[in-house]
Amino acid sequence: MKASELRNKTAADLGEELVNLRKEQFNLRIQTATGQAKPNEVKRVRRDIARVKTVLNEKRGEQ
Repeated sequence: MKASELRNKTAADLGEELVNLRKEQFNLRIQTATGQAKPNEVKRVRRDIARVKTVLNEKRGEQ
């Protein structure tokens, strides 16, 4: 997921995306505890959450 793709979405879509990423992060945390998750997936989700939050903050600053 790229920041340029996120900037084209509305704030509501970004909020929805953030919720989905948080759910995925939770599931990966459970998988990590059982030894099934791949570390690069955890890293990717964490960075995607940061990207979404950054773009959301940018949109709030524009208003």
